[in-house]
Amino acid sequence: MLCSTLLGCAQPGTQAACAAPLKPAVEVNLYFGRDRPSGGEVSDAEWASFLAESVTPQFPAGLTVIDARGQHRDPAGVIGAERTKLLVVVVFDPPAHRAKVASIVDTYTKRFGQHEVFRVEQPVCAG
Repeated sequence: MLCSTLLGCAQPGTQAACAAPLKPAVEVNLYFGRDRPSGGEVSDAEWASFLAESVTPQFPAGLTVIDARGQHRDPAGVIGAERTKLLVVVVFDPPAHRAKVASIVDTYTKRFGQHEVFRVEQPVCAG
């Protein structure tokens, strides 16, 4: 495996072996589609409010938000593209972050009528 040989990447589900001063952590990526199933889009103001009220209190130490363009297949099988917000959080307290992430996802799906929020987690070295 090229990644393991050259970069020392951790396998999924394993903890990274980190060189000081870095420490093992988990990178959480959440992909928030902005199209509403009922029509329209989550506005910039609505996103900013959601971020301030629901995300920042869960991860006050820091996070990153990236504007992206996503593609997905909806429950009816239709492939669509939409503007997306990618939220990246690095946590040092797994699995304590899981309830926080679940709360964020639940709030977003209910508030904006979304089917889901795509989630990726991977072990990383950070510091």
